[in-house]
Amino acid sequence: MRRRDFLPLSAASLSLGAQRILGANDRVSVALIGLGGRGNDHLTEFVNMAGVDVTAICDVDPVSVEKAQGRLVAAGRRAARQFSDMRRIFDLQDVNAVSMATPNHWHALGAVWAMRSGKDVYCEKPASHDPTESRIMLEGARRHGRMLQVGTQSRSLPHKIEAVALLRSGVIGEVYAAKGICYKRRKSIGHRPDSAPPKGVDWDAFLGPAPLRPFNELRFKYNWHWFWDTGNGDLGNQGVHQMDVARWGLGLPDHHGTLRSVTATGGKLVYHDDQETPNTLVAAFEFEGRQLTFEVRGLVAERVGGLGSPRGNCIGNVFYGSDGFMELDDSAYRVYQGEDHVLVREGRDQTRSETAPHIANFLDAVKTRDHTSLHADIAIGAASADLCHFANISYRVGRKLTWAPAEHAWAGDAEANALMGRQNRPPYTWPSPL
Repeated sequence: MRRRDFLPLSAASLSLGAQRILGANDRVSVALIGLGGRGNDHLTEFVNMAGVDVTAICDVDPVSVEKAQGRLVAAGRRAARQFSDMRRIFDLQDVNAVSMATPNHWHALGAVWAMRSGKDVYCEKPASHDPTESRIMLEGARRHGRMLQVGTQSRSLPHKIEAVALLRSGVIGEVYAAKGICYKRRKSIGHRPDSAPPKGVDWDAFLGPAPLRPFNELRFKYNWHWFWDTGNGDLGNQGVHQMDVARWGLGLPDHHGTLRSVTATGGKLVYHDDQETPNTLVAAFEFEGRQLTFEVRGLVAERVGGLGSPRGNCIGNVFYGSDGFMELDDSAYRVYQGEDHVLVREGRDQTRSETAPHIANFLDAVKTRDHTSLHADIAIGAASADLCHFANISYRVGRKLTWAPAEHAWAGDAEANALMGRQNRPPYTWPSPL
């Protein structure tokens, strides 16, 4: 979005009446916003689904738009309308829902714009870039009666649903602790000088609500994850999936009312490059009667129990109960009981795609208009993202933080509270009313 083109959303786009209620047999018209790695994954899933039309695509990079269009046509689908400015999509009254696969710092503002224009939103994880955005997104979804599903797709995977049901049934006794493991190998990003953006790329629009910076290759195309302006490190990238599963398995509420404290330590170890976020982080969360620990390691690390691949990344969760423990990852769960750690039960993933059932759940809710049917409604997705944000805040201020639930803030810590949100860069500010 060029500054000279930045205008309020049109009156038509703000009319909820423009969005008719879909019947069970109606086709859903979807627009894709953000056409990088996850955006193209979304394209694949929507194209393979019956009853869905991809009618618009949008990205600040024209090369990404053209590639996505080529994939759409090659799949036998009709060419979509192409945009570089997401606001033009919100003006389209025939679009029912949008897929938001932008960088993290655009999730909240883009979702709020979409919901105000009467669109439902499937938003990639993490839900938000900071905890203030989490609350704004939830408020917007409820105020406008929109479906807002967050892309923590573990909530729709049958073997994980079964595993959590087993935890609830007492298969390992009382569940008192969980561990999240994110040992995902990340190579050094090195150094790059500032330069002119690639031809056609709207760098101002890419930065959007984030602070204005000169173009740098390392702040673009995936590596934006490793800068605080636009990303949340691997804790908020890969790790938010395991954080969400940990919260789910522990049965933690979405309102953080049982949280007592957070401590996170770590750093960017070994590497000397331009990355800002840590490649090593160890976090501990204390709740009423529950404990959650989390480890991020981007360097070479061991395999924890049976999690992950013997030769690949080690990513997953361990749950601890009074009578045993459970290992759970994307491929399987395993239940061990007793002092001798006897394997008593296991289940495996049988799905074709991790994302497809989650999107299918979203599309069902678009038609039924029941946000409680969403497997990862914004209330759930935002709460899981918040724990990642909380750990990052503790890491950045360098101390243990005590949570004050009634204030939804850190007790007596102005520096930490200042990191709970930020002022958006004009003109990419919050609409009024939200």
